[in-house]
Amino acid sequence: MLKGKTILVTGGTGSFGKKFIKEILQEEVKKVIVFSRDELKQYEMAQEFTDERMRFFIGDVRDKDRLYRAFDGVDIVIHAAALKHVAACEYNPFEAVKTNINGAQNIIEAAIDRNVEKVIALSTDKAASPVNLYGATKLASDKLFVAANSYVGDKLTKFSVVRYGNVVGSRGSVVPFFKRIKDTGNIPITDVRMTRFWITLDQGVQFVLDSLERMHGGEIFVPKIPSMTVTDLAEAIAPNCEIDIIGIRPGEKLHEAMIMEDDARHTKEYDSYFVIQPEFPWWTEELCADGRALPDNFKYTSDSNTEWLSINELRKLTEEVK
Repeated sequence: MLKGKTILVTGGTGSFGKKFIKEILQEEVKKVIVFSRDELKQYEMAQEFTDERMRFFIGDVRDKDRLYRAFDGVDIVIHAAALKHVAACEYNPFEAVKTNINGAQNIIEAAIDRNVEKVIALSTDKAASPVNLYGATKLASDKLFVAANSYVGDKLTKFSVVRYGNVVGSRGSVVPFFKRIKDTGNIPITDVRMTRFWITLDQGVQFVLDSLERMHGGEIFVPKIPSMTVTDLAEAIAPNCEIDIIGIRPGEKLHEAMIMEDDARHTKEYDSYFVIQPEFPWWTEELCADGRALPDNFKYTSDSNTEWLSINELRKLTEEVK
C-alpha cells in the first residue's frame, strides 16, 4: 500500500508523528514529509531521522497557501496537527478554532486540489458528545473530513477519520506528570470515579495504517481498546503516595465516549474495531456488509467498557514512559 508513495504528516514532530514515521520508513516509501511549525523540533528530529527519504517543511495548517505548496506530489496525508490541551483551548478558544477547524478545511481543499489520494485525520474520544472546546473543535473537524467526500467531484481523493482515546505517555499526558511528582508523596486526582480509554502509541500507529488500507472514504474508525481508572493508574505509578482529591477541572468529563447512541444506529462492529458510517447518499451499506449492526441504545464509553487494564498491566505499560 505504501510502496513508492510520498506521505506527509502534519504535526509530524509530535509523539504520534515520530512513531508513525519511524514505522513507515521500514517500508518502501518514496518520501516522508514532516509538516509542522516548530523549527527547533524539526531540527532535533532531523538529527534522529537521517534517512535520505526524509523532508522537513515548516508551515502551519492555518496557512492554506503553504499547504498547497507542501502537498504538491503527495499521495497520502496523515493529519495529526492540532491544539489539543483542554485547558489551553478553553482559555484560547478562537486559537483552537483556527487550528482545529479552519486548519482542517485548509487540509481538505489543498488535498483535493493537489490530487492527494488518501487523507486520514486523527480525532479524539473527546469529540463524541463534547463538553469542552477541544472536543467541539475536533467534532467539527470530523464532520468536515467526512463531508469532504461529498465534493471531491471527479478527483480521487478520499477522506476518513481515526478516533481513539488517551495515548500512554504522549506529550502532556498524565503519566509523565504522575512520575514527575511522585517523590512528593502526593498525587492529585480530580475524581476517584474517573475512567479513560487507553491506547499505546504502537497500537495507535498500527490502527492508522490498518485504517488507511481499509478506508473507502467517509468512515470514522474506532478501535476497541481497554479502559482504566485514574486511581488504578496512580496506584501503578506511585503506590506509596497519598491521593489528593482536587475536583474536576473545567471542560473535563468523568468518563469519555467514542460512540454514542445516535451514532451507534449507523455504526458497524468488527472483531477489533467499529466503523461509524457516513450518513450521505454516496455511501452504501454494502461497503461495510461484513460488519455487524449494533443493538439499540448501544454506546461505547470508558465506564461501560468490557475490557479493563489491571494495576499490573498499567504498571507495565507505563514503565518506559519518561
